[in-house]
Amino acid sequence: MIIARSVLELQSALDPRDGTIGFVPTMGALHIGHRSLIDAARRENDTVVVSIFVNPTQFLPGEDLSKYPRREEADFKICELSGVDVLFYPDVSGMYGEDEVRICAPDGRGYILEGASRPGHFDGVLTVVMKLLNQVRPTRAYFGKKDAQQLALITQMVKNFFMDVEIVPMDTVREGDGLALSSRNVYLSPQERVEALKISASLKRATKQVMQGNLSAESIRQEMASILEPLNVEYIAIVNRAFESIDEVILGNTIILVAARVGTTRLIDNVWM
Repeated sequence: MIIARSVLELQSALDPRDGTIGFVPTMGALHIGHRSLIDAARRENDTVVVSIFVNPTQFLPGEDLSKYPRREEADFKICELSGVDVLFYPDVSGMYGEDEVRICAPDGRGYILEGASRPGHFDGVLTVVMKLLNQVRPTRAYFGKKDAQQLALITQMVKNFFMDVEIVPMDTVREGDGLALSSRNVYLSPQERVEALKISASLKRATKQVMQGNLSAESIRQEMASILEPLNVEYIAIVNRAFESIDEVILGNTIILVAARVGTTRLIDNVWM
C-alpha cells in the first residue's frame, strides 16, 4: 500500500492507464461500515484509493472538530488489510489555501434538515468532496446511505458540474443490535449506547407501519416520536428522494430520517423505502 501525503505523491501513485479507480473518501476512525465501502470498491475496480482527512470546513463553531476521533495507526492497518492500493492522507495546508473560490450548497436542499441545524455544513462537505474527486479522478466513488442528504447533494454536484465519476450509494451497516455504525459512537457511554438504540427502533417501527399499510407521514412520525422519548430529537422527516416533504410514503421513493442527541452526542439514521 502506498501512502500519499500530498497531491503530487497521490498523482504519482496513480496511472490512469492502469484501469478503473474506486475511491472511498473518509474522515478516518474507520469501522466496518467503511470496510463495506472499501470492499465494494475492491470488487468493482482495478485500483482502490482511500482518503483520510478530517475536513475543518464542514464543522461549525462549537462542534467536535478538535475531539473528532483520530486513529492513524489503526486506520492505516485496516486499509492495508482491506487491500487498499493508495491511502491519501493530506494535511489541511495541502488541501486549503487563502481566499479560495467557494462551493455552496443549493439554497433548497442544502439548508433543510442537516443544513438547517448546521448552516454552512454542506458548503464544507461539497468543497472537500469536489477537491478530492478532482485530485483522485476516480471512475467510481463510494458513499454510505446513512448520510442520505450528503449523498443526494454530492450526486447533484457531480451532475451540475458535469463531473466524470459515478457516485455509488452503499447501504448502512449496523451492529447486531441495530445501531448504525458511526465514528461518533465512541462518544457514547454504555448507558447512552442503550438509549441510542431507540433511534433504530423508531425506524423499525416506521418500516413495520408501512408494511402494515399505514402510509401516512404524520401518523408514522407520531409513532416514531413515542419510541424516541426522552431523547432530544432534532427532527423526524419523511421525504422523497429529492428531499421534498411528502404527506404519504411512496414506496420506492421515500427516505425516513431521524436526528437526535444522546447525551452530548448527535446521531443520525434513516431508512430508504
